[in-house]
This record gives sequence, structure tokens and C-alpha cells, in this order.
Amino acid sequence: MTENNEEVTIIRMHDLRPAPGANKDRIRVGRGEGSKGKTSGRGTKGTKARYQVRPGFEGGQLPLYMRLPKLRGFKSPFKKVYQVVNVSTLVELFPEGGEVTVEALVAKGAVRGGQPVKILGDGETTVAFTLKGVKASASAKAKIEAAGGSISEE
Repeated sequence: MTENNEEVTIIRMHDLRPAPGANKDRIRVGRGEGSKGKTSGRGTKGTKARYQVRPGFEGGQLPLYMRLPKLRGFKSPFKKVYQVVNVSTLVELFPEGGEVTVEALVAKGAVRGGQPVKILGDGETTVAFTLKGVKASASAKAKIEAAGGSISEE
């Protein structure tokens, strides 16, 4: 506010516009001596005055992208990466046993949703689990079935 209680408007960068009729046409270079001819804004002599060099050109020296080693090998875009849960973790999360599904594991915070789950055989169990919709390793299958549980990979 000023002394006369007038409102002050602040001009910002995005409010700026050229005055009407102030937009100039671009300068056409390299079209004869009368209109920005001669060097056309490229200075004098040298490679860059004669033609445009590509990005990354190092004047004939072996370029950086060729000096660096190649990435070897192959990564399959179809590889399945399983989220692993051990038998010992199942015993902690489900102490009374019962049905174990991917949704139940997500609800308990053991895995993230939308990715396949595999049960591994680290740990011991005495309670019976009914695994549905999850894979299990051979050792995990043996321990769960020995405790009276079952596995169905649907």
C-alpha cells in the first residue's frame, strides 16, 4: 500500500507481453552480403564455421561413448520376481495357523500387492497352514505338509 491507500499491482514475468506491433521477424542469415551474409553469426574459420558438428563429436578423438565398456548380458523382460516369505515368518504372522493367501499376507504387511509370492523353508512350524495362490519351495512344502498343512497353487 502507498500513502494514498492505492493498491499496487506487482508485475510478474508471466504477465509480460511484447507491445503490439513490436514482434520482429527473424533474421535470415547466409542469404547474401546485403542481409547478414558473410559469416552469418558463426565467427571466422574453423570446423564449426564451415558446417555443424553433431553433439558428442570430439574432433576425431575416440568419443566417450565408444571408450566406455559395453554392457554385457541380457535381461529378460518376462522374468518373474517372487516376493519371498519364510516359514518362520508365517509362524509369527499366523500363530494359530489357518488359511494363508496373498491378500492375507498383504494385509499383515509381509508383502506388497500385485506381485507373486513364494514361501521358503527357513524355520520350523508345528501349526497347519493352508496355502492358497502362493508358490512354495520343496523344503517349505515338506515342513508344512509334515505339520498337517496343504498347498494349492491356483
